[in-house]
Amino acid sequence: MLSYQHEYHAGNFADVHKHLCLRILIEALLKKDKPFSYVDCHAGAGSYDLASAQARKTTEFADGIGKLWRPAQSTDSPALCAYLRAVAELNQDGVLRRYPGSPALARQWLRAQDKALLFELHPQSQLSLKKNFRGDARFSVHARDCYEGLIALVPPPVRRGLVLLDPSYEVKDEYRRIAALVAGAHGRWANAIYAIWYPLLPASRHLELLAALARADLGNILLSELTVTGQVEDGGMYGSGMAFVNPPWQADEVLGVVMPPVAQTLAPGVATATVRWLEGEPEQRN
Repeated sequence: MLSYQHEYHAGNFADVHKHLCLRILIEALLKKDKPFSYVDCHAGAGSYDLASAQARKTTEFADGIGKLWRPAQSTDSPALCAYLRAVAELNQDGVLRRYPGSPALARQWLRAQDKALLFELHPQSQLSLKKNFRGDARFSVHARDCYEGLIALVPPPVRRGLVLLDPSYEVKDEYRRIAALVAGAHGRWANAIYAIWYPLLPASRHLELLAALARADLGNILLSELTVTGQVEDGGMYGSGMAFVNPPWQADEVLGVVMPPVAQTLAPGVATATVRWLEGEPEQRN
């Protein structure tokens, strides 16, 4: 949706969840020297000013990255450590002013041999992406709808890869459309990892997405869900979900270790972090 502006929500608990998951997936791909392709279907502006009028209007980042932010924080989790380092890279004076979106995180984490494909339709976000990634030969920015562009451009020349899909879901049928898009892309690029973000809302429309993914016969699908408040009728987003098609080996174990302490930091005594398989049994991937 062209009306959606992530500036109001950058760095919130859902971003923390989504971007930690992204790091876990990229870490798995980095274990081999072989290059990989990263595809970001809803790239946004790349990075966000937390002092902007939009961010200050909602201050959602205060209950997300604001609670995790410790420039010198030590952690036993390589994924969490890498994520916090990536945020610190944009805030080198130790004051939290900017938050990296998924393209900015990928820019730090991808190697010279890896490639990235960014889709974004919003005119302002396109300008920011093109400005910020100009001169980086690893990244190509496409001003096109991912519902058309993803099917047209996969598989990429580098066949190992990861696709991130995190739409706004402002239109109700987007749950169905995202499932259909993943199924279509999987038919062309079956060995890629697909990471699909979804909101947990009282209406539970994410169940339509999960049911459609299960029906699509995509193989193993792993779910990671984070809740930070109780479900209240007519309330807002109470949690964040990620569905992984073709998850890396042991991703369930890594998520099971990383997410619970993060959840308790975000919402002590209230938050939950769960990991479960939607369909199929885990099997080792090469």
